[in-house]
Amino acid sequence: MNLKLYKPLCVFDLETTGTNIGKDKIVEICILKVNPDASRESKTWRVNPEMPIPNESSLIHGIYDEDIKDAPTFRDIAPKVMEMLAGSDLGGFNSNRFDVPLLAEELLRVEIDFDLSKFRLVDAQTIFHKKEPRNLGAAYQFYCGKVLENAHSAEADVMATFEVLDAQVGKYDDIPNEIAPLSEFTFHNKNADLAGFIGYNDKTEAVFNFGKYKGQVVKAVFQKDLGYYGWLQNADFPLYTKKVFTKIQLSSKF
Repeated sequence: MNLKLYKPLCVFDLETTGTNIGKDKIVEICILKVNPDASRESKTWRVNPEMPIPNESSLIHGIYDEDIKDAPTFRDIAPKVMEMLAGSDLGGFNSNRFDVPLLAEELLRVEIDFDLSKFRLVDAQTIFHKKEPRNLGAAYQFYCGKVLENAHSAEADVMATFEVLDAQVGKYDDIPNEIAPLSEFTFHNKNADLAGFIGYNDKTEAVFNFGKYKGQVVKAVFQKDLGYYGWLQNADFPLYTKKVFTKIQLSSKF
């Protein structure tokens, strides 16, 4: 194994009802937990999203309403998911932009707090796009010399993602093999929230990335326009983004 781990790395993949982080739900999740001694364990859950799966999504991942009508809900499996993730770093393919934000939303919906500060995130897609801009199937072929069978099956994708990530670390001399610097390498932009609505300025202050206050410091805006905070909480933003806004709003009182 080329990766040098000091604590477990949980590589995971989600199949979902769609791509709207604030509204769509998980229909399948696979987690591959790789330990520092290179031992591995994996778990896959089919999930009843308690909403219809759009046909265009089913055509991609092959999971239809009939397939998950008797599956547990995310609320049912959430404690098991958190137990597996506890004490680990997180990895995936396009995970920083999609899988991690959507997982955080699902956890918050069932009243389980997801604290991003407890995890380092490594996205194999970012490394791939910086080095060899293509998709997961091409990455698997390029780095591992294998054809990805059953693409868009969570289990096939997560197994391939770990092999790609491990091969990337072995291939490039300038790619670190430890999670902390690898996490830094795989971030495109640093944001205060998972969906990218809140960024940072050069003083590492949280700023709006959208709207009429774009570029302005969030804390300062809330101090002069508390009504804007109220509007944000009632608007259609992801729960994790609202959580960050609330944390900043509370700090703006002092």
